[in-house]
Amino acid sequence: MNTKLQSKEHFHFIGIGGIGMSAIAIALIKKGYSVSGSDLVKNKETQKLKELGAIIFDSQIKNNINLVISKFQSQKINIVISSAIPEENEELSYCKKNNFLIKHRSEILSMIMKSYISLSIAGSHGKTSTSTFLSTLLELCTHNSSSITGGIIPIYKSNAHIENTKFLVTEIDESDGTITNYYSTIGIINNIDFDHCDHFSDINEVLTSFKKFASNSEKLLINFDCEITRNNFNSNNQWSNKIINNIAYSIIPNVINKNTTIGKYYENGDFIDTLTIPVPGLHNLSNITAAVAASRMIGVSFKEIKKNIKSLELPKKRFEFRGKFKQRIIYDDYAHHPNEIKATISLAKLFVEDNNKNEKPNGRLVAIFQPHRFTRVKEFIHEFVRELAKADVIYLTNIFGAGEKNTDNINSKLIADLIYKKNKNVQCFQNNYEIKNKFLKLTQKNDFIVNMGAGNCHDLWSILNNKNNLSD
Repeated sequence: MNTKLQSKEHFHFIGIGGIGMSAIAIALIKKGYSVSGSDLVKNKETQKLKELGAIIFDSQIKNNINLVISKFQSQKINIVISSAIPEENEELSYCKKNNFLIKHRSEILSMIMKSYISLSIAGSHGKTSTSTFLSTLLELCTHNSSSITGGIIPIYKSNAHIENTKFLVTEIDESDGTITNYYSTIGIINNIDFDHCDHFSDINEVLTSFKKFASNSEKLLINFDCEITRNNFNSNNQWSNKIINNIAYSIIPNVINKNTTIGKYYENGDFIDTLTIPVPGLHNLSNITAAVAASRMIGVSFKEIKKNIKSLELPKKRFEFRGKFKQRIIYDDYAHHPNEIKATISLAKLFVEDNNKNEKPNGRLVAIFQPHRFTRVKEFIHEFVRELAKADVIYLTNIFGAGEKNTDNINSKLIADLIYKKNKNVQCFQNNYEIKNKFLKLTQKNDFIVNMGAGNCHDLWSILNNKNNLSD
């Protein structure tokens, strides 16, 4: 594989509007390359790419490729795809038939990384949050860092910030096995769980991919609190929120409430100082500890970290406060795996308990969930039931297939029927438009509503407010 980006190259992305694809496209534009792409959905990412000078097609037909060739005749054309692009896609089929150079997005990101000291975050859960926390700390502490992630980082208001810097923070996707394509200065593994059943058959296949990522990293930083990472990876660089002794980096929480996490910070078993962090949730503390640890590994002073840690914010769609609607509080969250739902509902309960103690008594926790992928629902249906049933009220919408075919007749009613045995307050709806039409009957004043999923479910806030915004 050619490991250097050559001058006079043009990059055409099939499916450019995805959060990961658009970040790489933005990075290439910032590095001076010409970029085009196609997507069937108009969103904020495609709009931003247009503003940066990319040519965006809202169809995916072979004529797009001919137009690109005619416009960039003197340049080498690279076709960039993700694993989400099906073989029958007209653009992709045409490119294959005519022997165009087709590269997976992981190849392009890997090539970009070679120009930097790269800090790469992998793991089953929390990658985007950890990438956001690390990007923020490095930006504020070093003023010498760039970032390419799968979420909108508040400090940049973008999923990509590319400058001529020393460091680069990248989020590494493991869902399709291409995690093995990356070579990192520091590889960070948040945790490992069985997921992406459409690609992996069992946890051992997942582990094999992560082990290759680890072997491709000059240094490895792992989460000691995750049993699978602890038992399968050897590294002197570990972090924990439970253990102090024989751990390189620990933050042991004293206080976790809806506004703040306060913890004691240790390095190699020695107490350093107390940190006050403006982000709630034990799972977020783990992600923040990883960011602190990675910063220390590249020489950032603890004094700078303590000063700037107060500026940390969650990325968009990660327990994001959308607003109040008719005296109901609404949050969006990306949770789509049972363990992510567990963490999100646990965090939401902190807010509900605090509200009920104070100015908003009798509020309920209402979970609205759009399941993501038929294969994931089939594999984890009982785990979904167990975690969703912990909410006071549960509303399910149709499964977002993400291009999968529903060969096993899986549907949300199967989840709802099993939840009903544990919690009678459960209903199914087609989509958020149906929920909107019954919203005031389905909810009560002071309800705390968490809208969860990885599909198109985060349009709920706009639908409720009759906004015709670009897709979030």
